[in-house]
Amino acid sequence: MLRFILPCFLSLLFVGCQSKQKEKPPISVTAFRVEAKTIPADFQFVGVAKSSHPVEIRSRVEGYLQSIDYTEGDMVEGGELLFRIDPSQFEASLEQAKGELARQEAILWRAKRSLERIEPLYEQNAASQRDRDNALAQVLSGEASVISATANVTQAKLNLSYTYITSPIEGLTGRAKYREGTLITPSINGLLTLVSVIDPIWVVFSVSDDQLLKARAEGSSKELILPGEENFTVTLTLADGSTFPHTGQVNFASPTLDPETGAMVVRAQFPNPEGVVLPGQFVSAIVSGAKWHNALFVPQASVFQGRKGMYVFVINSDDTVTKREVQVGEWYKKYWIIEEGLEPGDLVVVEGTNKLQEGSRVKVTSNASPEQK
Repeated sequence: MLRFILPCFLSLLFVGCQSKQKEKPPISVTAFRVEAKTIPADFQFVGVAKSSHPVEIRSRVEGYLQSIDYTEGDMVEGGELLFRIDPSQFEASLEQAKGELARQEAILWRAKRSLERIEPLYEQNAASQRDRDNALAQVLSGEASVISATANVTQAKLNLSYTYITSPIEGLTGRAKYREGTLITPSINGLLTLVSVIDPIWVVFSVSDDQLLKARAEGSSKELILPGEENFTVTLTLADGSTFPHTGQVNFASPTLDPETGAMVVRAQFPNPEGVVLPGQFVSAIVSGAKWHNALFVPQASVFQGRKGMYVFVINSDDTVTKREVQVGEWYKKYWIIEEGLEPGDLVVVEGTNKLQEGSRVKVTSNASPEQK
């Protein structure tokens, strides 16, 4: 009797376990419906800030650096004195040029008086044509000498003025490259410092040829729509993660690629009244204005990294899930743009994925919708 009862009991227990497995409740998940939409296309690049108007301050004359008349690193106004070259030799040259001018003017005066005396004698045939021509030639030669001497005076004044080196613009000063007492020679060490305009400030970044080809690719499910007249808007993220309060505009894009880097140089201009961004500073530039047409995207939380690449869980019509490999592109807010692997209408799992595996039954308890701009 025991031999007959024990097998029956075990068979009933096995059937009961199978029934419990078949009746396992579906996993509650949040789903996202994939749709083709037009969304903003933002591109992020690493940029470096540059002065919109850098000016090299150079000496035009040779001499000893007498004084440095500005505080290095401060802002200066246009016309503000920066350096002085010892003016002694140039003051002496100016006085010498003035003396030479006075001498030539005296010679010209004497030549004119001689011509005035010969003119009436020549009319009375008391002086020869040769005497008159010689007197006239002396006047003309004297006038030329005065013009030359006047030019020398002007040049001497210019050289003297060059000993006072001022800033031609309002900007931020750099360090002085030489100290007082240094012999400055324009052709050798004439560069004294740099003054940079920082308002507005420029940010320069590079767009690789790979990015350009992807943006212009034909036959893709999505299409890149550029703004009218390429009116792109650029925002900056600083090194500490903060957002620069002013937006900029792209004001230059190189028509050709740099053969050394294979990239196109792009420049944007920003107002910088507070001087937050300084030349040489690295920033993150986000270029906005373009749009992706017919773009497919899913929340970042729904995309996982597998051995063969990225994948998502797609809900089938029978409420089971399937792993599907996808190829992702750029980011859009908290979403991945999907290049390949999904179609409009697909339902992907966003929340509740920690319990899922291939073939799991699910129950959609809520739907995730894209953020409205």
